[in-house]
Amino acid sequence: VAAQLDIPYYVLDYVEEFTAAVVDPFGMDYLAGRTPNPCVECNRKVRFAALLQRTELLGCDVLVTGHHARVKHDEHGWHLLMAVDDTKDQSYVLHMLNQEQLSRIQLPVGEMTKAEVRRRAASLGLRTADKPDSQDLCFVGNGDYREFLRRRHPEATAPGEIVDTAGRVIGRHQGTAGFTIGQRKGIGVALGEPRYVVRLEPANRRVVIGTKDEQAVGGCDVGNITFVSGQAPGEREIDVKVRYRAQPVPARLVPHGGDVSETSEWTVLFVDPQDGVAPGQAAVFYHGDEVVGGGTITASVTRATTAGVGGG
Repeated sequence: VAAQLDIPYYVLDYVEEFTAAVVDPFGMDYLAGRTPNPCVECNRKVRFAALLQRTELLGCDVLVTGHHARVKHDEHGWHLLMAVDDTKDQSYVLHMLNQEQLSRIQLPVGEMTKAEVRRRAASLGLRTADKPDSQDLCFVGNGDYREFLRRRHPEATAPGEIVDTAGRVIGRHQGTAGFTIGQRKGIGVALGEPRYVVRLEPANRRVVIGTKDEQAVGGCDVGNITFVSGQAPGEREIDVKVRYRAQPVPARLVPHGGDVSETSEWTVLFVDPQDGVAPGQAAVFYHGDEVVGGGTITASVTRATTAGVGGG
């Protein structure tokens, strides 16, 4: 496409940076019972750090990417917004962007639906107009992430017990890395009613499952938080997404100990209990269609503790 449009094209080698920032932590998170989102770390440490720095060295004014999100500017600064096409919105994986970074990037396809992007590409005669959407993690090849982990971290596929929340053994598994919090299908036990993954205990090689009510939580602790404006907002009402494909839900954002710095840990308290809240995933804060900020879920908060603030 670059050749067709007569645009200079460079292949940049960031294998070392990508491996250190994305691939290695991906495996270590699963070994620790967390469910990582590698796209977040790729954007944080490679695309909008190393690559943005290279943009400056190349003498370019801006870095343009194909993310489905929007960047706006007004008298209050730079704003990160959800994409026009909410079915393709990627603002969740861009929540770490700050004012300086937003001032140097453009996200043009965020202003269009995916269908409009394809029509525009077809009208230009681009060979990628009908290219299938990318679905899998880019670094795992044709296999799934479990096979990738088996090759790099065989200890993640060590067999163990499946237990209920009372500790009763009800089955066996072939590695805790094959499970995620909130998972219902593919657990490998049949008990007459649905069961969900409630907790992972990789040190004990145990997968804990329970009922839908048992896996719902009242909130989550969030660390490594950044705010798009650069200013922590203090305690406030927000909407939050705890998974990439989840819908934002109303919640309250509470700083620990009154510390409203970006470096502090915060707690998100949901208005209604939520399913599938997994440590390692991102919790991203929204006000309407604008991204306020976000961080990494470190622990769930049980409904019994939501009157105060604390881990569960």
